[in-house]
Amino acid sequence: MGEGVDPTKMCQSLVDKVARSRQLQSVTDPELLILFEDWLEELEDEVMTFLQQHPDSKAEDLSNNLGFSHSGATFLLAKLRREQKIQSEEE
Repeated sequence: MGEGVDPTKMCQSLVDKVARSRQLQSVTDPELLILFEDWLEELEDEVMTFLQQHPDSKAEDLSNNLGFSHSGATFLLAKLRREQKIQSEEE
């Protein structure tokens, strides 16, 4: 089986495409970005629900239990901490 969803790679790809937006404007559909943002929000909700049930979980736990790659789980945890949706490990 594969490593799972890797939001880090997907976000990097999206950022690269946005950086080349002038070239892509003629072929890009704004609804695609909305779909991506909705999908990412669903992943965040899934992580937050898991963390409520298992508050001491680390990226490895998310990876093993939710089917994310380790780097994807690390990305989502860092994003949620940065947005102050979950507490930092130091707190």
